[in-house]
Amino acid sequence: MTDVFAAHGIGASPVPSRGDRRFTARIATAPTQAATAPALIAVAHGSRDPRSAATMAAVVAEIAAARPDIDVHLAFLDLSAPSVEQVVDAVATQGHTHAIVAPLLLGSAFHARIDLPGLLDECRARRPRLRLTQADVLGPDPRLVGALKDRAMEALGTSAGRNAPAASGVSNATRSQAFPNTADTRLGIAVAAVGSSSSAANARTADVARQLSAMTGLPTEICFATTEPTVHEAVSRLRARGADRVLLAPWFLALGLLTDRLATAAPDLLHANVIGAHHAMTEIVWDRYDTARATTLPLSA
Repeated sequence: MTDVFAAHGIGASPVPSRGDRRFTARIATAPTQAATAPALIAVAHGSRDPRSAATMAAVVAEIAAARPDIDVHLAFLDLSAPSVEQVVDAVATQGHTHAIVAPLLLGSAFHARIDLPGLLDECRARRPRLRLTQADVLGPDPRLVGALKDRAMEALGTSAGRNAPAASGVSNATRSQAFPNTADTRLGIAVAAVGSSSSAANARTADVARQLSAMTGLPTEICFATTEPTVHEAVSRLRARGADRVLLAPWFLALGLLTDRLATAAPDLLHANVIGAHHAMTEIVWDRYDTARATTLPLSA
């Protein structure tokens, strides 16, 4: 099993994007070996913010620990290292003949449908002996919405939150802002996501808020960091529905520039942790791996 921290140099200074040929990834290579199971390449988005890479390394470390018999690697689509191409080359060099590529993405939009498939086609042309199978994206799986609920409850200081694993990179100051639960106040939750230029994609993301409402019994509204409705619009809608205190629950896997933008836009709100490393992430990724592997198994007579 690959050490996702040491092998990928997480924690180093910001690196060039994947198109910069001056960059050489620090990927530890193992002796060539015949693999009994496909390797798992978990592909995260990537960010200029080093907190994002550190969080995704923690996520993938938990994924790898759950099934130590399978070789697990972390790669990034852009802005962080190592790139998808670099990890595919490393996996091929190690002697693997098949790898499952699992996008650590919350939605099936451009990156999952166009960007990553294009990269994998390029890798297949360069590494024809390595079969690459792309698995499905993470969300909005109900288990991941459950993880969002855990982060919300953690922010409020409930027992459910205390039992949930904490996200990486979140300060104790954030947790200390939790509102006390009282009988004469009503809580609303603003679910904040990235946002897309596609109204259909935004409508699918809005379903996360509806699922969270069904799980918690609390009023929820969706908002986006890059488009409308904004966090202020979501708060106004929750106030109109009777909420007198609002929790912002980020539908993000890791901290980064956009979560900072949300914090700046709504400094008076209590902000829950990003999802980060959570048992639901591990379960979903391995489910995606198993499903993708099953669909590519050769038929027996």
